[in-house]
Amino acid sequence: MDFPNNEATDAGDVEPEEPGKLGIQTELIVASLASEGIAVEVEHFANGDMDFMYQRGVILVRTEYLDEVRRLLGEREDRGTSGGRGTGGEGAARPDERPEGASGPDERDERDERGRLGTVEGITLYSLAGTGYARDTLGAVERVDAVLGTGIATPNHILSITAPVYPCPATEPDGVPPGAAPDPGACDQGGSGVFIYAPDTGLIEEAIADLQWRADHPWLAGVTGAPDKAVHNGWIHEYGCHGTFIAGVARCMAPGARVHIANDFTMAGAISEFVLVQELNHALGRGINIISLSAGGTTRLNLPLLSFVGFWRRYISYKGVLMVASAGNNSTSRPFWPAAFPQVLGVGALSKDRRGRAYFSDYGPSVDVYAPGEDLINAYAVGRYKYREPPRIGQTHKFLGMARWSGTSFSAPLVAGLVAARMTRTGESAPLAAEALLAAARRQQIPGLGPVLLPCGTGDRGGRAPCGCTAPAPCGCAGAGRCG
Repeated sequence: MDFPNNEATDAGDVEPEEPGKLGIQTELIVASLASEGIAVEVEHFANGDMDFMYQRGVILVRTEYLDEVRRLLGEREDRGTSGGRGTGGEGAARPDERPEGASGPDERDERDERGRLGTVEGITLYSLAGTGYARDTLGAVERVDAVLGTGIATPNHILSITAPVYPCPATEPDGVPPGAAPDPGACDQGGSGVFIYAPDTGLIEEAIADLQWRADHPWLAGVTGAPDKAVHNGWIHEYGCHGTFIAGVARCMAPGARVHIANDFTMAGAISEFVLVQELNHALGRGINIISLSAGGTTRLNLPLLSFVGFWRRYISYKGVLMVASAGNNSTSRPFWPAAFPQVLGVGALSKDRRGRAYFSDYGPSVDVYAPGEDLINAYAVGRYKYREPPRIGQTHKFLGMARWSGTSFSAPLVAGLVAARMTRTGESAPLAAEALLAAARRQQIPGLGPVLLPCGTGDRGGRAPCGCTAPAPCGCAGAGRCG
């Protein structure tokens, strides 16, 4: 018998608003960031699909070019009289005008004499206030491209745990029968001495303080995190529990690992690339071994995230640190950053039967390996959830501490856990363990798809234990007849 995913909508529930031109998830992000004083623009393709999101009123600039960019953008250009993008007339900011979307106090008090709002590893967040482009962020970048070359300045892109095509992260959470166990299940050992750090939505309060919830989720014992206020008056908000679910997936693969979930993605699951890099820089100093990042985004002209260009300069000085990142839920080969960086282990999602790619998963340059990511079961909050996406708009379901969820968001921590488990078995560093697992995964690759990693003891595409392993076998199975 199929377990029902939904219950009838409660009487008196307020019907959700109809999605506007931006789509439900994008509108949630824009509204949430706006509530914090951050103005977000959404760029679309001609067919209406979303191209990328960015913060209005600021740009990222390579610091060594900052003076040239200041001089270049300080001259107003009359490129038309329509007041649209690229004009310096109607709608242009006054020299002392604060950029729209700036958070905190008036930016005139925060900028230095060179227009800097902040600098991280050779990249400056530059305010367009006082230039002819205060209301024309992309026009400013286009101007720099034309004179100084592409890649000197970029928008400050907005990254998210959701994707423009599918909702958070690829499906909304589904109910499971009472007493359901994690799937993939928890391994017996592995990960001891390894520190996995995940920038996400934090850890739900039940995991921190509710003794019964903790007793029902023993695989999460010892996991730490900043609070995720996922439940309010008994209702679970749209992006709640994402970090907790991720912690559960990673811990099932590496039960001995130290796992910490930060709450950086608290504004509808979104953050600017510049702020994320600031947080990652702080994390590097905490002795972490693996960064498990279940977020990212697409960019203008598909260029790499400029803020990360600076981050890698510091990252490489911390030997033995590995970033594992989800490859995106857009069902496209378009680069999804930061998974598409060569320094990152990008993870795509396998379908439920593990015979091919999940329908939502990205593929191509963002993916180094595929791992289970459809219909995973793990820890969730207790409370009611109201669906915002078709075909269940307006329906509600009461969750009892577990959920079934899909997305490359969950493939990434699964692989992070497999790397951690191998590190314990072999004594390898995170990059070396990942390299060995990838080599084995290539021997297990699915024709027409690519390398595959599977947890041991869960059954493979032929219905037997993967790679010839039998439970209890070490997790991290990959390769023909071998464990990774």
